[in-house]
Amino acid sequence: MTQTSRPPKGIGTATFTLAGIAAAFGVAACCALPFLLASVGLGAAWLGGVAVVAAPYRTPLLTIGALCLIAGAVLLTRQQLIAARCGAGGICTPRWMRIVTLVGLILGAALLWAGYTYV
Repeated sequence: MTQTSRPPKGIGTATFTLAGIAAAFGVAACCALPFLLASVGLGAAWLGGVAVVAAPYRTPLLTIGALCLIAGAVLLTRQQLIAARCGAGGICTPRWMRIVTLVGLILGAALLWAGYTYV
């Protein structure tokens, strides 16, 4: 009997969250991150290369970042609802993965807000 290979639970949510974080990082790299890193005493010269590449695509990156983070949040909410109904022996997304995804969504939202605000 052959067993079909299925992706792990929650991989779509994690993918949308990581894509949202990447887009938000590109938006925040030009202005917000250098200010924030300099305010805590860290150098931000390494962000110059990212900022030069990402600056012309600021609006599309804002849109992509927001859409990916919203999709990740919707999928995470769905996972939470399924996990609430899932019994002890049920197959659900692990709790640690849902927590890490939530932290990623918060980080992505903070980067996106900072990139939008500090222009």
